[in-house]
Amino acid sequence: MAGKHAAHFLSVLRNQIDLARVPFSSRGSRILIYQHPEQSRLFIKLAERLPDLEPGLESYLRRPPFIDNLEFIDEEGNALDFEMTTAPDAVFFTTRIGEFGLVFQDIRTISIGIPVDLTAGIRMHVLPEFWNATNSGGSLKSIRNLGYSTNGKIVHNQITPEAGGYWIDFVVEGVDNCAITLHIINSLDVSHETIPFPEARANAQNRWIDWFNRVPPVIEPYRRTYAYAWWVMGNNLISPQGKVAYEAMTPSKTSYVGLWLWDSAMHALAYRHLDPELARNQIRAMLSQQLPDGMLPDAIYDDGVVAEITHPFKAEVTKPPILAWAALKLHEIAPDLEFLQEIYVPLVRWNAWWFSMNDDDVDGLAQYNHPYSSGLDDNPMWDFGMPVESPDLNTYLCVQMGSLAMMAEELGMEDEARMWRRRSKAIVNRMIEDFWDEEAGVFRTLHNEEPLPVITPFNLYPLWTGQLPDSINQRLLAHLTNPETFWGEYVLPSVARNDPKFDPEIMWRGPVWVNVNYFFIEALEQIDEKQLARELRTKTLNLIMRHPGIFEYYNSNTGEPPAKAANIFGWTAAVFIDLALQATADRPTKGKV
Repeated sequence: MAGKHAAHFLSVLRNQIDLARVPFSSRGSRILIYQHPEQSRLFIKLAERLPDLEPGLESYLRRPPFIDNLEFIDEEGNALDFEMTTAPDAVFFTTRIGEFGLVFQDIRTISIGIPVDLTAGIRMHVLPEFWNATNSGGSLKSIRNLGYSTNGKIVHNQITPEAGGYWIDFVVEGVDNCAITLHIINSLDVSHETIPFPEARANAQNRWIDWFNRVPPVIEPYRRTYAYAWWVMGNNLISPQGKVAYEAMTPSKTSYVGLWLWDSAMHALAYRHLDPELARNQIRAMLSQQLPDGMLPDAIYDDGVVAEITHPFKAEVTKPPILAWAALKLHEIAPDLEFLQEIYVPLVRWNAWWFSMNDDDVDGLAQYNHPYSSGLDDNPMWDFGMPVESPDLNTYLCVQMGSLAMMAEELGMEDEARMWRRRSKAIVNRMIEDFWDEEAGVFRTLHNEEPLPVITPFNLYPLWTGQLPDSINQRLLAHLTNPETFWGEYVLPSVARNDPKFDPEIMWRGPVWVNVNYFFIEALEQIDEKQLARELRTKTLNLIMRHPGIFEYYNSNTGEPPAKAANIFGWTAAVFIDLALQATADRPTKGKV
C-alpha cells in the first residue's frame, strides 16, 4: 500500500517540473539543472553564494552558469534535439538515436545514461573560474572543481579552451548500462565512482519513494498541488555545510540561497507532518547562529550570516519572532520535551533581545529599526522613516510569549509560565492603549509617536492574540471582510485595496502572501470565527491551485504571480500542505490519496 502511495505522487508529478523555469535538483544538493528555453540544451547553476568569489548579498543571482550549453551528441559529434520527460527522480531526453537519462547519483554527482548499445555523449562549456575587472587590472578566482568520468569505454575526449572556459566533448560506448558522471565539488580531489545508470536511477527513485511514502494523505481537489508542494519541500533542501549546521530548506533554490529566519519557522509547519526531526532541524539551524546578545540573524548561508544590511541604510537586521510559535505547533504533533528543553533558553534570550535593543522609549512595545527586520521589506508602513512601532511585531511577541508560557508549563516551570502569560496580556493592553484608533477601528503603526496614514492587514494583526475585547474584534473583522479593503476573490492583499499606496504587483505593497493568510486563519479559529476561517482557508488553497507552480506571492486583483515573484517558494508550499491537511481533517476520509 505504501508503494502505491508513492507511485501515485510520482505519476501525478510526471512532466509537472518545468526545467525552463525551475531547476531539477535533489534533496541536499546545491546543483541546479535547467533547460535553455525552447532549446535542446541544459545549463547548470550552483545554489551557493560564494561571497569571497563575488561580494554582495545578491551577486550570486547574476553569476553565469557553472556549466552552460550542455547538449547530447551522437558518435560524430552532432548535437541532438530532444523531447524531455520530467519526474522528481529523473529526467529523460528522447532523441533521434535513442533515450538519454539524467539523475542524481548523489548530492554532488549527476549521472547521465547513454542510449544502450549506441556510441554517444555530451558536449558542454564549463566555467570553473570567475574573471573580474578591477581598477588596477583584474582577478581570476576558482568557482568549483569538476570531475567528469564514465564506467564505459571512452571513444572521444577533447577539451578546448574558449570564451573564458573550456568546451568538453566526451563520447562513450553505451554498453553495459554505462553512464557519464559530472562531479562538482570544492575539493581538489575530484575522483569519484561512476555506477551503472540503472543503479543510479533506482537509487534516486527509491529516495523519492521513501520521501513520498511518509506524506500524509489528502482528499481531492488538493492532490496535484499537494504532490508538487511536497516535491518543493524536498527539492529545496540543502545539506549541512559551513554555517548551515543542519539539513535545512532554502526559501527557493532559484532565488533565495540560504536559510531565512521566519521562512524556516514556516517550513517546519510542513515537515512536522513528514519528519519531525527534520522540522526540529529547521529551528536548530537558525538557533545555531544566535549572536552573543541573543539576536538571531536575518539569514544564514554556507559562508556567513546576514545580521546587518547597509541598504536603504545601515542597521541590524533580523526577522519576525515566530520560532517559539512554530516549535510549539511541532510539539503538538510530535511531543519532545528534550527538544523544548534544548531551545527554551535560546528563545528566551531571543525574546529579551527585542525589548532590550528595540524599545527606545521603554514603553513595553518593541520597534523595528530596519524595514527588512519586519520581513515586509517594501511595505508602505516604512515609507515615513524608522524606527517604527507596529502592531505586527508586538503581536508576534505576544504570540511568542504565549508559546513560551506553554513550553514552560510542559517543562514543569509553572511560575515562569504565569510570568509569560502576564507579559503577553500586558503587551495586548499596551497595544490597545497606544495603537488603537477608535474612530478608524484599526491598530495604528507609529513613527515618532505619530500614527501613519496607511492601512494594511498588519493593522489588524492583534486579532491573532486572542485576547482582545469582542468589541475590538468586531471592528477588525469588519475591515477584514470588507471588499473595499481586504476581502474578495483573492485575499488578503498586503495593503488595503482602497489605500492610495496599494499596488497588487509590487512585493509587499498589495500582493497576497499566503503566510499572512495562515496567521489570520489561526486568529479566526482562536476567536471562534470558524466559518470565516474555513472560507479564508478555501480561498488560500484555491489561489495556490490556480497555477502549475508555487510562487512567492500573487497579484490580489488577478490571482497571477507577478514577474518578480520567486518560483518553487518554500513557505507557500508549506502553507498549502498544512491547510490541505486541515481541510482533509474536516472532510470524510473516503478517497484520500
